[in-house]
Amino acid sequence: MRKNYVFLRVKPNKEKKMTAVQLNAMNTELWQSIGSIADNEALMMRLTKYAKKLAKENEDATLMSEEEFYAKIERAEQQAARGEGMELLPGEDLTTFLNRNGYGV
Repeated sequence: MRKNYVFLRVKPNKEKKMTAVQLNAMNTELWQSIGSIADNEALMMRLTKYAKKLAKENEDATLMSEEEFYAKIERAEQQAARGEGMELLPGEDLTTFLNRNGYGV
């Protein structure tokens, strides 16, 4: 006997996080789509390659290793020692400091 499936296309709301129902529907749709190509090796290879590409896009570019962090601090300290740093003046707020140094906030 053939099963009938209902496929839902759920567009994530960019202003709010997805609801649990939306996430569940999207998860179901994803696994059903994977199931429909699971026996095709070429399609599964393409899917795996694309999934890895998407995962790389989702990586946090601000993350750094401990070594990178300390190297960055070392470079900043060297710049400050050479007088290349920017100084926050007494009583100056961050917006004024950024505007004064050409960041136009």
